[in-house]
Amino acid sequence: MLAATRRSPLALWQTRHVASLLVGSGLVESVGELAVSTAGDRRTDTPIHAMGGKGVFSKEVQQAVLDGRADIAVHSAKDLTSSTPDGLVLAAVPPRGDARDALVGSSLQDLREGARVATGSVRRRAQLAWHRPDLEFSGLRGNIATRLRKAEQFDAIVMAMAAVQRLELDIDVVEPLDPEVMVPQVAQGALAIECRADDEDTVAALTAIEDPATRLVVDAERAFLAELGGDCALPVGAHAVLNEGVDGDRIIELAGMLASLDGQALLRHQRRGSDPDEVGRGVARHLLDDAGGRALLAETRSADSG
Repeated sequence: MLAATRRSPLALWQTRHVASLLVGSGLVESVGELAVSTAGDRRTDTPIHAMGGKGVFSKEVQQAVLDGRADIAVHSAKDLTSSTPDGLVLAAVPPRGDARDALVGSSLQDLREGARVATGSVRRRAQLAWHRPDLEFSGLRGNIATRLRKAEQFDAIVMAMAAVQRLELDIDVVEPLDPEVMVPQVAQGALAIECRADDEDTVAALTAIEDPATRLVVDAERAFLAELGGDCALPVGAHAVLNEGVDGDRIIELAGMLASLDGQALLRHQRRGSDPDEVGRGVARHLLDDAGGRALLAETRSADSG
């Protein structure tokens, strides 16, 4: 089996982790790697939201599977659009890592007045600005090593906690941010493995490493994004957890967030239910139709394009 992946150290870690799960299942003898360069990796001088957001780190990896150069594509699930391209199937979502964001270099409480925080994410920037309007923000792109090298230029940077843990980074000050403070990106901390929809043997092998609990919460978060239009270029986030109901059934609890680019307006809503699509789309519809989110999205898109 051959896995298409990005070239970054984190992407390679993720691919090798998936390979270990597949080989450990006994259904796959070995997994090779096909490293692919994506638009997001090549254009490090351009903010992700200016490139169209979701898809800039996944399209070329997906194409390698579609044209037969690889059997599977391994992604950070947060990099995927809310819909799967024709010809592919999202065949496995393994157990999720830490979904939280993390402040590196300082705790939120210890950041001085007017501190400079670097992040390439409009979602992170908007939520931090909501809590701390005094902060100043700078863009930050590149792989994990590049961002850490640039960290000394700022009072703090923001990263995914899963990246810190997976690469076993030795960092003096790391503060995980509770989802109550910063709602994570949709599917953050989760991995997603795609293959060709008609490749029955590969689909069967990938099913062996699927984690049903993770699939439920990731599906709910992706449904939230789909209802909003599937646009990660905007400051939106969702975080779902799985709880046990009174009858022993699984209950999905999802918190969704939609904000203005400057963080002056921030909407949140939470919903519980058993169907991931209904829960995710229900939170999104409430934000859009009942909380003023549709007008906020229009203003945000207008401000971003201007």
